[in-house]
This record gives sequence, C-alpha cells and structure tokens, in this order.
Amino acid sequence: MAFLQVQFFSEALVVASTVNVILPERNQGIGVDAAGKRELPQVLYLLHGYSDDHSIWMRRTSVERYAAKHNLAVIMPAVNHSFYTNEAQGERYWDYVSEELPETMHRFFRLSAAPEDTYVAGLSMGGYGAMKLALSHPERFAAAASFSGAVDIADFSRRDEKGLGNMRRIFGDLTKVKGSDNDLFHLLEKNASAPHKPRLWVACGTKDFLYPAHQKFCPALEKAGWELKHAETPGFGHEWAYWDQQISAFIEWAAEKEA
Repeated sequence: MAFLQVQFFSEALVVASTVNVILPERNQGIGVDAAGKRELPQVLYLLHGYSDDHSIWMRRTSVERYAAKHNLAVIMPAVNHSFYTNEAQGERYWDYVSEELPETMHRFFRLSAAPEDTYVAGLSMGGYGAMKLALSHPERFAAAASFSGAVDIADFSRRDEKGLGNMRRIFGDLTKVKGSDNDLFHLLEKNASAPHKPRLWVACGTKDFLYPAHQKFCPALEKAGWELKHAETPGFGHEWAYWDQQISAFIEWAAEKEA
C-alpha cells in the first residue's frame, strides 16, 4: 500500500488541513495479501476519536494490511475536538468532512465514486461521526460502522461535567441537541424511509463507559428498519485492542457483498 500525508487548504475551515491516505498498489509487498485487480479502489473514510488525530489508526492498528486484501483506499482526516459538527463557536467541520473532503479526495486521486464502493467507520467520537454521515446521507454509503461510539450525543454532551464548556462551544445550547440534526436518534427516524440505506455495524465492549448508549441505540436502529449487525463484546473497555479487532472484522464484513 502507498502511504501519503496530504496537506491542502480547506475552504470550509479556512486553514491548511492534513489527511492521511493509504492507496492500493499492484504489488503490496512481502507478506501482504493483495486484492485482485480492480479498475478503481473502493474507499473507506476512517474517523478518529476525541483525543486523537489523523495519524492514530495507522499507529495503533494494522488497517493498512486489512485494507490491502480488498483494494481499499483509506481516508483518515483530522477534525480536532469537533464531533464532526459545524461548531456553534468554531469551525465548519461537518461541511468539511461531509462535502469538501470527499470532493477533494476524488479530485486528487482515482477512486471509485460508486455508493456501493464507499464506507465510513470510526471509534468513539469518530463512531458518532460515522453514524452521523451514514444516517444523514444514506445514499452515499454501502456500509458504516461505529466502534465504542458516542452514539447518544444528547446525553453525552450534558453529563461530562469537566467538558461542558467544550460541549457548549461545539453544540451551543445543549438542551436543543436532542431532536436536532446532531442527534442520531432523530436522524435514524428522519431518514428511515430512505430508498437506499447502508448496512450498519455497531459494536461496543461491555466494560466500556459508552456501553449504555450502545444498548439504547441498537434497538432504536432496528425499530426504525435499518439493517444492523451489532456486537456487545464481553471483557473489553474503551481500548485499541478492541478497535483493531473491529476494523479488521468490519472490512471483511463490508466486503462480503463484493462478489
């Protein structure tokens, strides 16, 4: 796989932005299983958590090796503490990740633009971001995944007393998050009748502090008619050993319908 760090000027953020990208090659190197030849690579947008950045997935997992098996390009942006949102007092990170980033990546690289070849996944804050993208724009994605995601953002944004100031900076009036387009429960109902909906993978360890949100979110998805595979994995907390397992399993699962 080729590894690139891309810096470009973001019009949405009005600042230089950095994205890590891995791209398939014909010869992936010794000990790496390579996918069969495809004209254009599939695309996975892979989102980081609250305390991390665009480099973390490459540093803590073997995502490059997992992607190589399926001719999968992986796009890893940096969004700081934004929760993939147009911040109430800050920057337009939702516009960046939902509109500008995919347009720019397809302009820079030869990638498949077909929805059936496009995926999004993330951990913790990035799990929220991945679900927000999939539920807001279901027509764009074949599958989406949340690993240990902050999926009940209305509850999460109010209960972290130390982070309340930052939550207000991001979301504004926290009493208005529920029922807004930042609320995943609102989005899953709003787009429940969409003609195309991606398959969803939602996973969380039973020792994770976000596990109660997972228990609430999955039944709501199923009730609203979204195709869901969910895992409640005993023994795991909020940890990279779990997320490395999950990104490998998700890529394999997402690729099942290629054949």
